[in-house]
Amino acid sequence: MNHSLTHTPKRVAVGMSGGLDSSVVASLLKDQGHEVIGLTLHLFKEGSRCCSLEDVQRAQRVCEHLGIRHYTLNAVDLFEETIIQPFVDEYTRGRTPSPCVLCNQYIKFGILHTRAEQLGCSHVATGHYVRIEKNDDGWHMYRGRDAKKDQSYFLHRLSQEQLERSLFPLEGWSKDRVRAYADERALPVSISSKAESQDLCFITEAGPAPFVEQYRPEVKRDGEIRNPDGKALGAHHGIHRYTVGQRKGLGVAAGAPLYVKEIDPVTNTVFVGFREQVRSESCRLDDVHWIAGRPPDPERTYAIRLRYRHDGVSSRFTAVNEHTLDVHFDEPQFAVAPGQAGVFYDGDEVLGGGWIGKNG
Repeated sequence: MNHSLTHTPKRVAVGMSGGLDSSVVASLLKDQGHEVIGLTLHLFKEGSRCCSLEDVQRAQRVCEHLGIRHYTLNAVDLFEETIIQPFVDEYTRGRTPSPCVLCNQYIKFGILHTRAEQLGCSHVATGHYVRIEKNDDGWHMYRGRDAKKDQSYFLHRLSQEQLERSLFPLEGWSKDRVRAYADERALPVSISSKAESQDLCFITEAGPAPFVEQYRPEVKRDGEIRNPDGKALGAHHGIHRYTVGQRKGLGVAAGAPLYVKEIDPVTNTVFVGFREQVRSESCRLDDVHWIAGRPPDPERTYAIRLRYRHDGVSSRFTAVNEHTLDVHFDEPQFAVAPGQAGVFYDGDEVLGGGWIGKNG
């Protein structure tokens, strides 16, 4: 069954970013007769494109327009500890982190849920494009109906307990419908939308390298760029400037385009190769989480998405231990980056996933 409160008015907290989607969610739930409370997380210092004081002010204006209460939660220290520091650490280890996954798990569906419960709210609603349903065996999560906006990849680490108290009112909506609704309700938010970017909210246009250097200046250490055979091709100025699959900005040339194949933090070496050399037939997944609380049938094949914009590839997995899998792809995959999330799907249903480790 769909998880809907349409016929049962409740007190619902809406996680409001100051952007279009969450503002529409607050308005929609109020239209349905629920008591709505807006909650905004202040997560990062000024200069962020999300979760800054400017976003708090945007959310406050929307709540004033709707005539609902609004609270701001200062989670700057928690965000620093659970998101920023691990993000920086991953780059210094030659990995490519996916902090939005952790932010959803620990911040947006962690501290936000705790505060909502303190305010007597039965559920927390967000503007994520994802569907959830409850069946006899528990909660299930599915892709949002608007494939371009589907965010299930970022929510694959949510638990049964978190889904029990979550609402995703935009699950069946398209972005065009959201914009039209905001326009009809005259919501004081830009419908062109500040929140459209899929980039990291705390990273500027300069990219992650300067950000990482602020926290770990010692990472600015020169090293060698080598081909898979070990031949030196050139030099780099810090492994944090590279990610597996990267082509631009390598500063070395060959008879065909070169891509980052591997980053070795121990020897401070960046290995590059031709495109066919940057393909992997398998990978290891660490710290695996299953939404159902248990793994699916290991005898079946499942699609695995290896990054947010990845279409997915049919695969099989073999358990190494309770939380570690070896995943074998039906076809070799380009740029399987350690640190990114590998997320399993069975059709439209997201089953869970883990963090990509070594490749094969």
